[in-house]
Amino acid sequence: MTAITESAHNNSVFLGLLKLMRPKQWVKNAFVVAPLIFSGQFLDINAVNQVLMAVVLFCIASSATYIINDMKDIEKDRLHPTKSKKRPLASGQVKIPHAIGLLVVLYGLLIAAFFVMPKVIMVISVYLIINVAYTLWLKHQPVVDIFTIAIGFVIRVFAGAMALDVPVSSWMFVTTLCLALYLAAVKRRQELTQSGKSGRSVLQHYSVSLVDRYAEMSATGALLFYSLFVMTARTDLVITIPFVLFGLFRYWYVVEKLDGGESPTDALLSDWQLLVTVVLWGAACAWSIWPV
Repeated sequence: MTAITESAHNNSVFLGLLKLMRPKQWVKNAFVVAPLIFSGQFLDINAVNQVLMAVVLFCIASSATYIINDMKDIEKDRLHPTKSKKRPLASGQVKIPHAIGLLVVLYGLLIAAFFVMPKVIMVISVYLIINVAYTLWLKHQPVVDIFTIAIGFVIRVFAGAMALDVPVSSWMFVTTLCLALYLAAVKRRQELTQSGKSGRSVLQHYSVSLVDRYAEMSATGALLFYSLFVMTARTDLVITIPFVLFGLFRYWYVVEKLDGGESPTDALLSDWQLLVTVVLWGAACAWSIWPV
């Protein structure tokens, strides 16, 4: 009976550690793949392998940042009605020593990967440093917090470019930044509407109307810069513009009417129309720039 109990406990700890890494959030690392699509190298097996390795490394890095964040916020999460049950550290499913051990393993994997993909790891190092600063201080600074979240998405694109050894175009940089600012602003909006200003300290400095304007400005910028890029540099991608426009409309609908958006990943995975739109956009991009 003791062996069964111990086995159940070990399984619970393992599941807690897996949950601590937040694998659902790995969807965000799809931004790493963007340079592969727009560079037209998606038929090159070596290029695909390089980018997939960069995606895996970013999943490891992002998981490490989530562990640090949960360790930092453990006491506050224990007082939260939802996080106290869902967060493994706050709920007691995972103990601090186990979390530290997992963190050491993840950092060890990244250090080892430096000898295989040094350029990618250098980019990831910048991401890790920024996220530690975000956890300790930047997330309490209004406006800076939104830009910090957005920069994380831009860095993902740079990691994909480094994996392929191709430059990131100015169009891709500014479009990604605007799209990420839109997602970050919507995230803050939903935190305000769902948890109020007590959800996190920085929310004291925001209002729903303010972050709505941030979101609208960013969405407009993303659509404008993407369309200008397509119309001036890659006219063969013009068929993808309606998918981008529909995706922005649909995401805002999910936020406004279906009460999603606090987690972009949850919004994407829970709405089939949004998910299909992303898939169709990717397929349209591949078809448009498919080597003849």
